[in-house]
Order: sequence, then C-alpha cells, then structure tokens
Amino acid sequence: MEIKENTPIVLFDNQCYLCMKFAKMINFIARDKITMVGHYSEFGEKIRKTILDESALDMFWFINQKRACGGRAALLPLLKSILSEKTKKSSMSKIDDDCKQDCKTIKAVFVRSSSLITNSKIIDL
Repeated sequence: MEIKENTPIVLFDNQCYLCMKFAKMINFIARDKITMVGHYSEFGEKIRKTILDESALDMFWFINQKRACGGRAALLPLLKSILSEKTKKSSMSKIDDDCKQDCKTIKAVFVRSSSLITNSKIIDL
C-alpha cells in the first residue's frame, strides 16, 4: 500500500496559511524525515478516503505504521518521530504555498490554535 510505504505522514490543511506555516516548521525541524501531505492534494484525498473518517478535515493528522492520530493526540507521536533516529528521509516532503482562505487575522490564529487543543482522535490501522 502506498500510504504505509510513505509513513510517517503529517496530513495538514494545505489551503490555510497558518497550517502551511505549521507544516513548514515541522518539516524544517524534522529535517525532511516526515512526509508532508496536504488534505486537498491527490494523495491527501486518498488518505482521507482510505484511513480517516468524517472528522479528517477538522485537524492535522500524524500517521505512522500502527495508527493515525489527529489534533492534540498527534503531538506526542509527532515529537517522538522527529527525535527518532530510525526515521528515514522522505522523498515527498515538498509543501506548496496555495493559501485560499483568510487565515492571517488574529481571530484565525486563535481559532486554529484552539482547534488544535480541543480536537483529538486516534484511529488504529
């Protein structure tokens, strides 16, 4: 399966300015060890249809070989993956700047930040 071959994966909202900045920061800190995929990309849609449920667009997701963690539940596994020496370099870590929403306001920053804290989900694969 193509999805399992590209793990670990961070699935993020690639139509939101703040989410793209978050993804770029994660990609920089992880030194390209994590596959970065946008929710609205072709591969992102495949992941949403195959693995995730109707809450997929509500939060960012971290997907590894065992489970998909969304929102608050994804923070610790993401940190562990960044610090892990076992994680290999990803070939799919390019992030396209395609912001289509008005996310640069203070209200948007507050709403997106609070959604990270309030949303949490774990799906076993």
